Amino acid sequence: MKVLVLNCGSSSFKYQMIDMEKEEVLAKGLVERIGIAGSKIKHTKTGREPIQREVDFPTHTKAIKYVLDMLVDDEYGVLKNLDEIAAAGHRVVHGGENFTSSVLVTPDVLKGIEDVIPLAPLHNPANLQGIRALMEVLPGVPNVVVFDTAFHQTMPPKAYIYGIPYKYYKEDKVRRYGFHGTSHYYVANRAAEILGKPIESLKIVTCHLGNGSSITAVDGGKSVDTSLGYGTAEGVLMGTRSGNLDPSVMIFLMEKLRDPALVNDEVQKKSGLLGLSGISSDLRDVENAAAKGDPRAKLAEEKLVYDVKKYIGSYSAAMGGIDVLVFTAGIGENGTDFRRKVCDGLEYMGVKIDLEKNNCRGKEVIFSAPDSRVVVMVIPTDEEMVIARDTKRCVETARKTE
Repeated sequence: MKVLVLNCGSSSFKYQMIDMEKEEVLAKGLVERIGIAGSKIKHTKTGREPIQREVDFPTHTKAIKYVLDMLVDDEYGVLKNLDEIAAAGHRVVHGGENFTSSVLVTPDVLKGIEDVIPLAPLHNPANLQGIRALMEVLPGVPNVVVFDTAFHQTMPPKAYIYGIPYKYYKEDKVRRYGFHGTSHYYVANRAAEILGKPIESLKIVTCHLGNGSSITAVDGGKSVDTSLGYGTAEGVLMGTRSGNLDPSVMIFLMEKLRDPALVNDEVQKKSGLLGLSGISSDLRDVENAAAKGDPRAKLAEEKLVYDVKKYIGSYSAAMGGIDVLVFTAGIGENGTDFRRKVCDGLEYMGVKIDLEKNNCRGKEVIFSAPDSRVVVMVIPTDEEMVIARDTKRCVETARKTE
């Protein structure tokens, strides 16, 4: 089975063509600036140098048609014809409480995704655009949606409820939802696979750390708590997002700025590493400035390390222990010095690392010391493979029930 994976934003999308018999990526690419002047595509056939072209893409439908043409191109393609595409898998950011697993697209599913647009107004409409565009271009191909929030639907009420009047949960669905679910699911299960242990026997803390970050407690293969909440600014300090805030700060900002849109802009786009350092939202730039003695950069770096360390400790307490600690995503996979600083001081809970093994980037490695009670790992995330696997499973299940 060959599966096309799409991750659509409002003006861009990433794609991968995956042969699920071998779980092999045949081609991948990125389309940018859809509906904007200067739109372009970067396409890579596995084993070949990437090609880049500037092409006018006024709509997602036009862009997807172009990608499909690339996939069957004599030189850059990987398919003989489009009939080889057995299914398409789509990332959808928010599934609310109704979607607890990946599902085949139906009119009711599309309506359900629309219904929770108020919970993800920037993301769900863009995700829907991609689904509808592909349905228009390849009407006979089954589509599957994989939700970022689904993995976290196993959280108990005590973990997802907020301490505000209960009516806001009942009437408006205000609660912790969590995000990056496909990433946390993948690395937790991959950790168990590497260790040769059933995931049901493990207590794992997964740290997805990039421009957007979240930390999750995975107990027996299930998410029992996670740092991102109702939206995507809670938890640890991020590239431009604030992380945890006292509600009184939000009230202060509302009174000062008198505009919810401006407050949102401050918290989502001007805070985090950028807001504290005044230099950059990229940790590498902040670390370089800190090494040269910039006090604000040093503070921003220390704040991020401190936040991550606190969550690891609190989730260990919530689960009654920890067996495995996993780092993933841009910072988690590549930040060797950052990982060292996070683990420093966690010896009390059984974390001991091997500095030489930690000196690696972007590859799977166990870098805990032999006598560490906690296994500490780097696992590059692969959200596209999770989407492809779920797509294959949903399609095959549907065929069996026909």
